[in-house]
Amino acid sequence: MTFTLDKYMPYTVGFDRFFDTLDIVSNTDAKGFPHYNIKKLNDGEWQIDFALAGFTKDSIDINVKDNTLTVKGEMESDKDEYLYKGISTKKFFKTFSLAEYTEPTDATMENGILTVTLKQELPEEKKPRTIKIK
Repeated sequence: MTFTLDKYMPYTVGFDRFFDTLDIVSNTDAKGFPHYNIKKLNDGEWQIDFALAGFTKDSIDINVKDNTLTVKGEMESDKDEYLYKGISTKKFFKTFSLAEYTEPTDATMENGILTVTLKQELPEEKKPRTIKIK
């Protein structure tokens, strides 16, 4: 079954970028390393937790550009000999599309969990308002 947004287009104005983003996201594979959770803290505030056992904060980069959050990490290869290696240390690259006015406010690393907090702060001119009738 193919999902199409065409039926919504006649009822929207100025949502071209939104529909383009939905199309991109729907064709992206969200699986793979590292595993992560996205938690809603309250209206306009979210938290993404990444399971990154073995990584250090110095081996991870977090960037935001054009409403896209990018988290990537790379560890130096170790030269140890393993009988079994279940903890991944491979290079990774994750991107997330952010809503307008959404920015990371904090990033912490504790017990192998990277936590990135995001907050949406609308400018005053974008907040709901009442229009008086003259």
